[in-house]
This record gives sequence, structure tokens and C-alpha cells, in this order.
Amino acid sequence: MHVKEQRSKLWETLGELPSFERPVSARLLKREEFDGYVLETLLLDLNGLEAVPAFFAKPQEGEGPYPLVVFNHSHGGNYGNGRKELIRSSGYLQEPSFAKVLTGLGCAVCSIDMWGFHERSGRSEGELVKEMLWTGRSLWGMMIYDNYRLIDYLCTREDVDSTRIGTIGMSMGGLMAWWLAALDERVSVVIDLCGQVDAETLIARRGLEHHGFYYYVPGLLKRFTTLDIQKLIVPRPRLSLVGRNDRLCPFEGVQRLDQGLREAYAAAGKANHWQTVITGGGHMESAEMRAAWPEFIAQYLLHSAP
Repeated sequence: MHVKEQRSKLWETLGELPSFERPVSARLLKREEFDGYVLETLLLDLNGLEAVPAFFAKPQEGEGPYPLVVFNHSHGGNYGNGRKELIRSSGYLQEPSFAKVLTGLGCAVCSIDMWGFHERSGRSEGELVKEMLWTGRSLWGMMIYDNYRLIDYLCTREDVDSTRIGTIGMSMGGLMAWWLAALDERVSVVIDLCGQVDAETLIARRGLEHHGFYYYVPGLLKRFTTLDIQKLIVPRPRLSLVGRNDRLCPFEGVQRLDQGLREAYAAAGKANHWQTVITGGGHMESAEMRAAWPEFIAQYLLHSAP
């Protein structure tokens, strides 16, 4: 099956989605100097169903256009956090914040509250999942749709270089990073932290209860393996960072995906574009991870290494 056809089938699997043709728009609520960068608070119209609050940060110096990184916040059971994770690290993330590091590298970075988080909370994850199942949707599909349309909006900004777009996230945000890249070719660099979850291994190891309901898509494994989805990213540069003792990412599955992706990237003539870093510890961003991913951003998003 051709890659475009696979991508189309994957979108279909995610359930009914709003139109991709409807216009997107943004309203600026606030602009401020924050920890050495410019921070915009935005209210976006992405899906026609509910407004989507967002943070957009860019360096104080220069006028751009800047390379862009879409930051996907984690879950952690902390529904009040959401996009705030961009500017204030969660307890399992290193300091300084992702916004501080990424703008310091010369990138713009944007993050939205995903469905059910922070300013989009009020309905529980369970409520959202049940309502969407009844209406032919999946919560995960709607989350991905919002991030896809976020890129549509960001590509209209004069201070964003639409030819250099990366995405990064931890845990749920890491899953979002590689799913978004699999479905959106505009994403040229992918970094996932503690999000390398092989679904088949998760079932075999009885690890399903470690993940929230948001991630389960009806019928997905009848059409795609996890490796099938991740191969849609090849040959674009991808860095996957995992803790050896992370029970949310069973290590057997991490190894299985690593082997399959090594073969796929080698076959595409871009073996160096697939990198995996296994560190000690569990479900957290280790100091080793923090040392690795800014270098990857600098090499492949800022300087476009071959």
C-alpha cells in the first residue's frame, strides 16, 4: 500500500473528524516578556466545536521567521496542567522549561491545551471518550486533529518558517509527537520522550491499565501495527528517548520497534536519521535525555544535517 493511502486509512481509523477545509483563526489575548522570551496567549478556532487556548513563544532577539517546534504536553493525571507544562516543567521533567530551552536555541514553540486539560477541562476524560464513541469519534483522533490544524494556523504566521517544523513531547505528548509526524509530512523532525509504546507488547505484558482511555482507538490493531504507523515517518529524522525501567513503555516493545525502524531507515538510505536513547530510570526525562534532544534539534531542525 502506498504511503499516502496508508495515511488516509489511518485517518479513517481515527473516527469522524471535522472538515480539514474549514478555516482556522486566532485571537491574541496577551503578549508578555516571560523568562527571556516573548510569550503570546492565544485563543484558537481549530475545530469549530470549542475554542482552543494556546501558548506561542519566540526568541526576544530577531524577527524570524523562526524554525517551529510543536510542544505536546503530557498527561500525568494532572488535568489542570495542560499547556502550562511548556513554561513550567512538570515534576518528571528537567529544568529549565522547554520554552526556555527551545527559544534559546532560536526556535519558536507552540502548545495547546488538549481536550480535557487546563482551560479545556470540566468534562472528565471518561465523559469525553464516551461522548465521542457515541458520536462516531475517538478522543485520540480529535486530539490529533487539533494539532494538525494548529500547524495549519502556524504556517500562516510570518514569524514561522513553515519549511522547518519539529514536534516534541513527553509521555502522552511523546505519543502525540510520533502520531502527528506519521500523519503530517510537514513535520520534519520528531522527538518523543517516554512515548515509545508498542501496542502489541503492551497487551502481551498486561500493561493496558498503565495508559489513559484517551489513547484507545476502536479497530486500530485490525488495520495497523505500531510499527506500521511509525514507518510513515521514515526517512525524516526522529529521536526516541526511553527509560529502561519505564513500565508504560515495555522494554521488549521498545527493542522490537527499534529493530524494525533501524531496518526501515537503513533501507531508505537514512540510517543516521533514526536514533534511540535508552537511559536508566523510569517514566521521566532524565538528565541524559535533556542533554540529547537539544543537540538533535540543533543538528536536524536548525542546521538541516543530511
